Amino acid sequence: MIAPMPFSTLSLSTHGPLAVIHLNRPDQGNPVDEALLDDLDAASVVIADDPSVSVVQLTAEGTLFSRGWSGPPPASGRLPFRSLERLPQPVLACVSGDAVGAGLELALACDLRIATAAAHFTMPLPAADAAWLGAQRLPRLIGRGRAAEMLLLGGPISAATARAWGLVNAIAADRVDLADLAGRLTQTIASRSPLALRYAKEAIAQGLEMPLEQALRYETDLTVILQTTADRAEGVRAFMEKRPPHFTGR
Repeated sequence: MIAPMPFSTLSLSTHGPLAVIHLNRPDQGNPVDEALLDDLDAASVVIADDPSVSVVQLTAEGTLFSRGWSGPPPASGRLPFRSLERLPQPVLACVSGDAVGAGLELALACDLRIATAAAHFTMPLPAADAAWLGAQRLPRLIGRGRAAEMLLLGGPISAATARAWGLVNAIAADRVDLADLAGRLTQTIASRSPLALRYAKEAIAQGLEMPLEQALRYETDLTVILQTTADRAEGVRAFMEKRPPHFTGR
């Protein structure tokens, strides 16, 4: 269980196996700045160390998900959102409004993204957003040509286009439907073995940086480790007994 912590740019709460990071500066458009990066780093440490958390949801208050970077550029050598990206638990971004520049980059650092139908996504060039790092994460997700279109032309794309391009995984009609969809997705994820979820995320993240043969061997090693766990044995028993499994993360 995550104890309440003082954050200036977000709130962090837990609901059973779900941890919720909520951006809470809607009057400013939920900007990305050094204060938010500090809070995200601190929140990520707390979440990563909590064995009861198996899935994380990132949400934002207000009509904008995030208007992008605000203030001077990040400190030299700092990699924004890397702590969130490297969480062992799957992270779902709920984009209920426009995501611009570093705000889109924040969503890209998550594993899954869902959005309202009215949301738009924009990745401006560096002169317009000091925390621009989209030239790395964006093409890894949607391909070189589509990433170049967003970066070089600079205009927004709709949620429907983002869905067609694979930038978002699903679209909801409005904020209420988005919350319902997020609830269903996080419940589905949380019903699975926490160890299997972590190994699957690790296999994807590490495997993308490896040659295919090495990545296949790496995934095989993770699978062998998983076969020795109590959760795997519980999954087999639950299947044989025709009941829902009760995973413990061991």
